[in-house]
Amino acid sequence: MNVLAAVADFERDLIIERTLAGQARARAEGKKSGRPAKTTEKQRAEIVRRLAAGETVTAVAKRYAVSRGTIISVRASASR
Repeated sequence: MNVLAAVADFERDLIIERTLAGQARARAEGKKSGRPAKTTEKQRAEIVRRLAAGETVTAVAKRYAVSRGTIISVRASASR
């Protein structure tokens, strides 16, 4: 039983190593990981401008067909 557990641990370490190597290779090739953004950079700038002009978060969210949380995130990232 101990031998099987040791082999399983070794296999797990190999899987992790291969996964990290694959992720590093993808980053080196310029591939992006994660979920695609719902808005473009231009749209984010427009959202910030509209919010600064006094438009409500709900109105902006409806205009761009995204959630209120997305608009709040855009506003928060712009204020950093």
